[in-house]
This record gives sequence, structure tokens and C-alpha cells, in this order.
Amino acid sequence: MRPLAILIFLTVLASCADRAAEGPAWYERGNADYDSLRAAEDACKEKGGDFQLKPGGDPTHLGDYVCNPKKAS
Repeated sequence: MRPLAILIFLTVLASCADRAAEGPAWYERGNADYDSLRAAEDACKEKGGDFQLKPGGDPTHLGDYVCNPKKAS
């Protein structure tokens, strides 16, 4: 019985590790309200990036936005 419990525990732990590699889910980043978008856009501009919605992204999910580095001229 104990080896079975250990096996189940390790299986669950491995699935959590796989999930962490994907990054946070959209709902963990929050809703894309005005203040959140403004703060994220300002932070992106400070890094010299271009703040955009991901292709096919939902504009109401903050996790669907990305800060792309600007291309050198």
C-alpha cells in the first residue's frame, strides 16, 4: 500500500512540474483592466519594448499581452 501511495504522490508531483514550465495561467496574471494595462505598458517601455496583445489573445486577460523587444534600426 505504501509504495502505491508514493507512486501516486510522485505522479502528481511530476504533473505539477510540467505545468510550471508553461508559465502562469492567464487567470493568475489577472484581468486586463485600465490600471493593469497601463502599469504593464509603462514597465515594458522602460525596458525599451513594445507592449502588444499576443496573436489570437483575449484582450481581457493580462496574461495574453507580451512585451516584445523593439528591433534595432
